[in-house]
Amino acid sequence: MDFAAFMAYAALFLTAAVKAGTPLLFATLGESITERSGNLNLGVEGMMLMGAVAGFQVGLSTGNPLAAIIAALLAGALGAGIFAFLTVTLRANQVVSGLSLTIFGSGIAGFIGQKLGGQVVPATVKSWFVQIKLPLLGDIPYIGPIFFKHDILVYTGYLAAIGLGIYLFHTRKGLNLRSIGENPGAADAAGLNVTLYKYAHILVGGALCGLGGAYLSLVHVPAWQENITAGRGWIAVALVIFTTWNPYKAVLGAYVFGGLDILGLYLQKFDIKVSQYLLDMLPYVVTILVLVATSIKKSKENKPPKALGEPYFREDR
Repeated sequence: MDFAAFMAYAALFLTAAVKAGTPLLFATLGESITERSGNLNLGVEGMMLMGAVAGFQVGLSTGNPLAAIIAALLAGALGAGIFAFLTVTLRANQVVSGLSLTIFGSGIAGFIGQKLGGQVVPATVKSWFVQIKLPLLGDIPYIGPIFFKHDILVYTGYLAAIGLGIYLFHTRKGLNLRSIGENPGAADAAGLNVTLYKYAHILVGGALCGLGGAYLSLVHVPAWQENITAGRGWIAVALVIFTTWNPYKAVLGAYVFGGLDILGLYLQKFDIKVSQYLLDMLPYVVTILVLVATSIKKSKENKPPKALGEPYFREDR
């Protein structure tokens, strides 16, 4: 394979990595904004599955892509709402509540999805997710085809990351959210409605996770498969730590792990014989290594919100 052919093939791989990393991006952004509020939600996998099955079922029934997306958003928000009620209102243990949400979401997806096996996304829904080449940006050599020739949800991921970054670091409400994650008692004393902030951002985070699940079932596959998320929710939880709760860094992290997820398919082109089982393990092995490296590298930037995982009760301040 000559250099030109290699570069073309590398561009194809990177383009596919962006697509494969998009569900991880939505889930990572959703969990990041949830944890910024001080709540640790380990139910990302469950919310993704709920979004995946709700979006697919509605898309299959109605043939309406917008209705499918809305259903996925609502399903993810519903799961997050259950978590918020347990951890914010009832002050239940956040780790146990998150794990229970994962089991709950898996059960819901399995129950609804048992009659969806083998079904594919209707053509009317597929037509909404065709590749769109952005004017000017799509013509940039090498970079253009990789980042600017995708479906509308990939571009939505870009906008979500940029929007959340601006919201967190350049708006008063974003500053309020970060202060609640660091010290909810002080934020409450300053007049902020801590409960409202927590509920709102947990629900938004859940909706983003549901959208990540819907991308898998409506665009990436696009058909219904049992356990369609295949552990991506857990990778997203690790990516939040790896990207230090920063939406901008989440873009790079998600696409790197998206590339790891599809690496085996592209190694076959070069006749590199590697066990498929080892390749399937690769994203999870790298996840463990990332967590170890992040734990070793102690810095203020790498630290989670101080109040993360701690229930807040006004009368305790």
